[in-house]
Amino acid sequence: MNPNVVPRYDLVDHHGNAVTEQHFTGQYQLVFFGFTHCRMVCPTALTKLSTVLDDLGPLADRIQPLYVSVDPDRDTPEVMRAFLETDYPRFLGLTGNTEATEAARTAFRVFATRKADPDDPDGYAVPHTAVTYLLDTDATYLAHFPDVLEATEIADRIRELCGTRT
Repeated sequence: MNPNVVPRYDLVDHHGNAVTEQHFTGQYQLVFFGFTHCRMVCPTALTKLSTVLDDLGPLADRIQPLYVSVDPDRDTPEVMRAFLETDYPRFLGLTGNTEATEAARTAFRVFATRKADPDDPDGYAVPHTAVTYLLDTDATYLAHFPDVLEATEIADRIRELCGTRT
């Protein structure tokens, strides 16, 4: 257990509903922070995590995958929904105002900062921590998975942690 991660958030999902970590009590939560305008890290991570969920079979039905924005200025619920429903339909997007998204990042100990990017149409990107968090059915930190792990390693670890739990 990592005592420094106290997974709390009070955000809005990509359907416009207010959501906290307690909304998913009884389910595991697989949480990844990113932004919809990300060109490399986020699409790669979301694809990998989608593969993980496929590999988990019926266990995946007990997991709520979440994509939490680190770019609330651009990632409105509508933008998150359009981004996720097309390519990553299992994920529920979470966003909010700057204060709410910063509070979530702080709770999960996620680094993110706005940085100039001349290749982006809006002129900036948001480099961020590329770690996936697993919360238990009581919304307590259970584990995290660095971006360097392969999908099979993540799936095996989730099975180990969640497979025999209710």
